[in-house]
Amino acid sequence: MNSIEKGSMKRGDFLRGLGLSASTLMAYWCLGTTMTACGSSDDPTPNPDPDPNPGTGTGISGTTTGTAINFTVDMTNSNTSKLKTNGNYIITGDVLVARTTAGSYVALSKICTHEGNPVAYRSSSNDIFCQSHGSTFSIAGAVTNGPAAVSLKTYTVTVSTDGNTLTVKA
Repeated sequence: MNSIEKGSMKRGDFLRGLGLSASTLMAYWCLGTTMTACGSSDDPTPNPDPDPNPGTGTGISGTTTGTAINFTVDMTNSNTSKLKTNGNYIITGDVLVARTTAGSYVALSKICTHEGNPVAYRSSSNDIFCQSHGSTFSIAGAVTNGPAAVSLKTYTVTVSTDGNTLTVKA
């Protein structure tokens, strides 16, 4: 058998040397290794498991994307604890969650209704701002300056009695 230097053989040459054609390998890959991942488009998106170790994972559990938004934020977690301070915000999935300068919590779509660009919370103005085209929204989601003409989607936020957990629902 011939000795081959590292990096001198191309992938196609190696596969042909094994006697396998690209179509054989592709059929194996498509049928043999991905059958468990196949499903209809009607399959619901699985929800992530709740964080088994609060304070060590992301601090967020539940559904943060799509039409069935329903998640919990553990504000004792270092990734989300900044929400305990007025004027801070996080973005998780499709949602922007902010603690306003007045100390209330709001949750809105993170996507501007003008052209689908991301928005951010501005504590200096206590509003939601799209950097792409300058649209602004109130913390209730209403358009306060165009070009956007449609309000941001808002979500219901519930704070636990101890103030350490937020629940956000559609």
